[in-house]
Amino acid sequence: MRNLSKKSFVFSGLKRPVTIILILCSGLSLRAQLPDPAATVATKKVTTVSTKTPVLTEASPASAGMSAERLARIDDLVKEYVDKKWIAGATVLVARNGKIVYYKGLGYDDVDKKTMMKKDAICRVASQTKAITSVAVMMLYEEGKILLNEPLSKYIPEFKNPKVLDKFNAADTTYTTVPAKREITIRDLLTHTSGIAYAQIGTKESNAIYYKAGVVGGIGVDKILLADKMKILGGLPLMHQPGEKWTYGLNTDLLGYLIEVVSGMSLDEFFRKKIFEPLGMKDTYFYLPKEKRNRLATLYSEDSTKHIQKDGETYQLNGIMYVNYPNMDGTYYSGGGGLSSTAYDYSIFMQMLLNGGEYNGKRILSRATIRMMTANQIGDLDFGDDKFGLGFGIYTDKSAAKNPASAGTFYWGGMFSSSYWIDPKEKIIAQFFLQQFPNSHGEIHDKFKALVYQSISD
Repeated sequence: MRNLSKKSFVFSGLKRPVTIILILCSGLSLRAQLPDPAATVATKKVTTVSTKTPVLTEASPASAGMSAERLARIDDLVKEYVDKKWIAGATVLVARNGKIVYYKGLGYDDVDKKTMMKKDAICRVASQTKAITSVAVMMLYEEGKILLNEPLSKYIPEFKNPKVLDKFNAADTTYTTVPAKREITIRDLLTHTSGIAYAQIGTKESNAIYYKAGVVGGIGVDKILLADKMKILGGLPLMHQPGEKWTYGLNTDLLGYLIEVVSGMSLDEFFRKKIFEPLGMKDTYFYLPKEKRNRLATLYSEDSTKHIQKDGETYQLNGIMYVNYPNMDGTYYSGGGGLSSTAYDYSIFMQMLLNGGEYNGKRILSRATIRMMTANQIGDLDFGDDKFGLGFGIYTDKSAAKNPASAGTFYWGGMFSSSYWIDPKEKIIAQFFLQQFPNSHGEIHDKFKALVYQSISD
C-alpha cells in the first residue's frame, strides 16, 4: 500500500581486496602500500543517511503536487453553507508530504457580531481526543508496562468478573444480567468491542443505566474525578459479551483512567509531558488557560428549520452540558472527548502518525506500533465497508472504491462536527473543524474530502 522509494548504497570496502591482489602480484611490499590506519581515521569522511521525517511547513500547493485553483473550491463550498445559514464557519488544514497547502479560517466565529473565523481558533475536538488517548496507551505498551491482551481487572480491579445485560425494564430502568464469558482486555477497549456503551449519547439502555449510576460522557461536567466514575462503571453491566460486537462507548475514557493508574500521572499531565510538549502542540488542552479562553470558537446548535442558532450557555443532553466547558477550571479528564485544540496543533499530531511515530526529531511511537494501530483489529465484526484498528476507523479496498481516500487511510471525527483523515499512500493529512451540534448538513465533510482529492495534480 505504501510508496517505496529506491535507495542507492555504496559499498566502499569492495575496492580494497582487488587492490591487495594487484599489489601481491607485483611483488611490492603490502605493508608499505596500505594506508596508515590512524591517518585513515583522522581524514575519513563519514556519510550518514538522513532519517528526518517531514515537519509541517507552509508551501505552495504546486510544490506538493496540488492545484491552488482547485483547492479554492473549498472556499466556495464553505461560503455556500455559511450563506444558507447551515453552518457558521470552519477552520481547515490540508497538508501533503508535510507541506501545508491549505490553511484557513472561513466564515464566522460569531455570526451575530460578524466576527470572522480565525484559522488559529481553538475548537472542541470531542472524540478526536480518542486518537491521542490511544497513542498514550500504546506508549505504555512500548515501555513494557502493559500488554494488550491482559485483562483490564489486572490494573482496575472493579472490572473483575463482569456481567452482561440480559433483560431491561424501561419503565423503572431495572435489569437482569448474566456472567460474561470472559474478562475485558485492553485490546477490547482500544477496538470498542468490550461491550461498554456510551452515557448520554448511547443506547436507551446504556443512557438510562449510566445516568442512574451517575456515569457521564465526560464533557461539561464540574468538579468530579475520572477515577471515581470509572470505578462505578466497573460495576455496571456490559451491553454485550466482550469481543462479539463493535459498540461505540466509554472505552477510551476508561483507557484514560488506565493511563493514570499505570503511569502514576493524571491524564492531563501525561498528555502534556509525553505528547504535547515533545511535539510542540502549544494549543491543546482539556481546560484552557485563562489567557487563551478568548480564542475558543463559538458553539452553535440548530433550530427547528435546521439552520444555525446559538443555544445559550448549556445544552440539555440527558444531563446538562456546558457549551463553554473548556473555559472552566475542570478536574475531569475525558480521554474519549475532553480536549480542545487548533487545526494546526492537531495536524502536528496527525503528521507524527503519518511519519511513522516521529515528528521534528521526537519519536512518540515506533513505526511497528503505528502499523498495528492502523491494521484491522476487529476481524469480521460488522463495521460497514470499513474496519477498525486501535483507535481509528480504517478504509478497506471496498470503502476506497466508494470515496477518493486510499485503502489504508485512517480517520475519525468529533461530536461537534469535525473530521480528520490520514492517507499514507497519498501522504495527505486533512482537518475540517466545525463547532456545531447537531449538524443536519454533515455531508459537507464528504464534499470537503472530494475537493481535497480532486486537487491532486501530479
